[in-house]
Amino acid sequence: MYPFSFTKASDTREALNAGRRGGRYIAGGTTLVDLMRETVERPETLVDISGLPLREVTVTERGGLRIGALVRMTEAAAHPKVRTTYPVISQALELSASAQLRNMATIGGNIMQRTRCTYFRDVTAACNKREPGSGCAALEGYNRTHAILGTSESCVATHPSDAAVAFAALEASVHLLGPEGERTVPVADFLLRPASTPSREQALRQGELITAVEIPAHPRPLKSGYLKVRDRQSYEFALTSAAVALHVRGGVIREAKVAAGGVGTVPWKLAAVENHLIGERPSDRLWTEASQRSADGARPLEHNRFKVELLKRTVERQLRIVGGTK
Repeated sequence: MYPFSFTKASDTREALNAGRRGGRYIAGGTTLVDLMRETVERPETLVDISGLPLREVTVTERGGLRIGALVRMTEAAAHPKVRTTYPVISQALELSASAQLRNMATIGGNIMQRTRCTYFRDVTAACNKREPGSGCAALEGYNRTHAILGTSESCVATHPSDAAVAFAALEASVHLLGPEGERTVPVADFLLRPASTPSREQALRQGELITAVEIPAHPRPLKSGYLKVRDRQSYEFALTSAAVALHVRGGVIREAKVAAGGVGTVPWKLAAVENHLIGERPSDRLWTEASQRSADGARPLEHNRFKVELLKRTVERQLRIVGGTK
């Protein structure tokens, strides 16, 4: 590990000033510390923001939900409003990591976590995300766990967050505070596809701080859930996953929110699946037809072609569970 300085911010202003000078924010540290140990990350200054007042879960004026950036994953998953209003979020959080990690990791840190691509974490391997212009070893290497959606010639690494998949499905937004003031960015725009600049992963400006994630109000009743497929049931990242939320009224699907994880370079919104569902009556045939659109635009590699069919089956299974026809 390389030498670095450490400071603890006593308030938001102090944190922003340190961030503007190039300091890296840290709270739970469950990702950043690991990357520093492996010398993938070499920040000169760490700014501890764990003491900032960003630890509340509140209902918004319009009936949505706002989760503070420093709310622990365990706290968010267990919160009555999260669990009853958006069970897809609770389930995604509880399937994300071991209990010890969930007790430390924060909501803001979870969506900021970097890929688990083995080539990214191996400093001897070519990786455009870690070292721009060096190449992507995964393209010709062992790429079983890599992305099939949103890839580019520069990067095929998946985004690892389960919670971000649920947030993407529910069309959540990220609240940011920086030297230039406050702004809000949809999750879909906050997490960036690699294109030719995979080293830029979030739409953050210098010194900006995540303050909260806000889920907008959705029509009621809303049934939702998260399904994760992985190599083992214990702590493991997704081969594929599906976050589904359905609003059914009068026997017809009025609103459908579907996103996938483990298969995209970012949490992948399945708009084609959603469009196929809206206005239809729930049925086994409908789930099958809609799920076949899950992998539209997929570009599988040598070792992860199985993910195309696995994604379709995962989405179909979760549609049946949430839709009540399993």
